[in-house]
Amino acid sequence: MLKHSRVAMDDDKERSIPRRQFVRSAVAIGGATALSACVDREGSLLGGDGTETAQRATATDQTVTAPRGDPATLPASQHEWSEYLVRDAAGNTILPEHQLVLGLSYEGSTPPTDEERGAVADAFDTLADAFQWGTGGDNGASFNRGLLGLIGYAPSYFEAVGDGEMPDALVTPESLLERVGEDPSKSDGFDAVVILTSDFGSVVIAAEEALFGRRDSVNGVAVEGSLDEAFSVAERRTGFAGNGVPAEKLDHDEINEQAPLSMGFKSGFRDSLPSEDGVKLREGPFAGGTTLAVGRLRLELDRWYDQDHEERVEEMFCPAHDSEEVGEVGSGLGADSGITEEDVDRIEDDAAEYNRIGHTQKVARARDEDFDPKILRRSEGFATDAPEHTGFNFTSVQRDLESFVEARKAMNVEEYDVDVPDENHGIVDYVNTVSRGTYVVPVRDDLALPVV
Repeated sequence: MLKHSRVAMDDDKERSIPRRQFVRSAVAIGGATALSACVDREGSLLGGDGTETAQRATATDQTVTAPRGDPATLPASQHEWSEYLVRDAAGNTILPEHQLVLGLSYEGSTPPTDEERGAVADAFDTLADAFQWGTGGDNGASFNRGLLGLIGYAPSYFEAVGDGEMPDALVTPESLLERVGEDPSKSDGFDAVVILTSDFGSVVIAAEEALFGRRDSVNGVAVEGSLDEAFSVAERRTGFAGNGVPAEKLDHDEINEQAPLSMGFKSGFRDSLPSEDGVKLREGPFAGGTTLAVGRLRLELDRWYDQDHEERVEEMFCPAHDSEEVGEVGSGLGADSGITEEDVDRIEDDAAEYNRIGHTQKVARARDEDFDPKILRRSEGFATDAPEHTGFNFTSVQRDLESFVEARKAMNVEEYDVDVPDENHGIVDYVNTVSRGTYVVPVRDDLALPVV
């Protein structure tokens, strides 16, 4: 009797934890037990799409009842997410809440065998069958009930599988770090990286389990293939974004309860993101694909929130922005960040007048001749698997990594001949790099162990 009472008490305690917080913790842990917990918590919210209505999820059968996928409708490029993301009232894209980054080590043959390629291809085909691509193209979707993801390959992978030749648009992470003024030893050292993301933790964990052949079926689809035929997991990173997440997780009273990111402001403004076509490689063996930069950052939020809201607005955007018009989390800006070419031209004048310049204002220097940005964010969020500091995951795709270098260098203090304290120089003084990696992302048909 006492034993059963204790089980009931533990169950009651578990259920008293807010659902989002509980699921985030489960995603950070991963594995079959965490999947059971997520399925139990999310089953009533996830549901099906009318065509896949497998039995309601339970903690024992670990059945995910997400909308099923249709491989025939998938975009050709892995990075094409924009039409399949939730949008806010202003039309800005909202990245999914749960983000998983898997750093992989290549352990396959040189060159890869047909069997290894088949296993990797089958693993991703399983996910394509099991889960719809993001929102499935539903422009009015409130949640991303499906899965978005990609796999990218690092310079070290191409060195391992062939004669060392790598795509022209790709540079080593050590070279990229050195060029942006950071320590080359902070290379992440991965041979490949997989990104999986959804608004439902059970979808992310189930997809991870299926990719590595740890399940017989997923969302009603038989699992075929496995990445462990060619890779081992070197590091597992989780990140989370969404309105209210930073306020829930971080010990800073100044963070607004609706803030979606750790530094307090939303992102994804339409004017600050290029088109997906604009970041595609135009030629070569990976034409139609793109390049990927993956970073783990450390944020110094104590100093950031020592400033008042007006100062944070000016340093995040530019001194010309009115903090009341921007709003507490940036929602007042609507679909446009408000940064203009005039703001960029006025950097030196703003420095002299306000003793402060803005991050978005600075990075806009790296836009093209039409003032269009070149960097497309593909995940960003508070990293709960970095307990030793406030971690932040940031990934972006761009036509070539030179575009990333230009944008990152535009953040640096030494790029400007102005007399402004480092702490007032955008956000660069509050962001420290833990690691970076560089990758090429092939088109979907060539994602399985490519060679140049």
